[in-house]
Amino acid sequence: MRLFAAVRPPEHVLLHLEQALAGVGSLADGAGVRWSSEENLHLTLAFFGDVPDGAVDALGDGLARAGGRALPFRLSLRGAGVFGSRTLWIGAGGAVESMVGLAAAARAEGEGVSRFRDERPRQRPHLTVGRVVQSRTGRRRGAPRLPVEAVHLVRALAVYEGPEWTVDEALLLSSVPGAGRGGGPLYEIVQSARVGTVAG
Repeated sequence: MRLFAAVRPPEHVLLHLEQALAGVGSLADGAGVRWSSEENLHLTLAFFGDVPDGAVDALGDGLARAGGRALPFRLSLRGAGVFGSRTLWIGAGGAVESMVGLAAAARAEGEGVSRFRDERPRQRPHLTVGRVVQSRTGRRRGAPRLPVEAVHLVRALAVYEGPEWTVDEALLLSSVPGAGRGGGPLYEIVQSARVGTVAG
């Protein structure tokens, strides 16, 4: 089972973001953005790769320990950017250092269960909102370059700031590539872990 840990913003936060994205819809259309499905929106804590069925409970217990050692914290969605001239993301504001600490703890717990080693630094919490599907319309020295419409879109979203919420839960999610809406991944909750409640 392909697993990862994440924080999912509550519905009122996602609704606020949805309204902001709707406001830049014309820019997104010009940039060729394919939006992520609402049910897939999350901030990744750690990716564990393929985990044997017999180890899933142990991984869930580890995530519960990681959450239990942390304290609930306040976070908001804020700002925007793009990774690799393709992945459009919304950043995080508030107690970012607490989010980074929770991510490190979740990753450490996973290393005791999964053979996969998530080497990506999780120093910039973010939520992927879409993919620029026309990002290779121009090239400079062989690298893909963002369409000008996508540059304007990122600039418009850079000033975005959503409502705060309290992060008091981390999720262990399964991922099935290509099984979701529009051929995207299908994410399903395997287990939830409270943040600030030590697992007994």
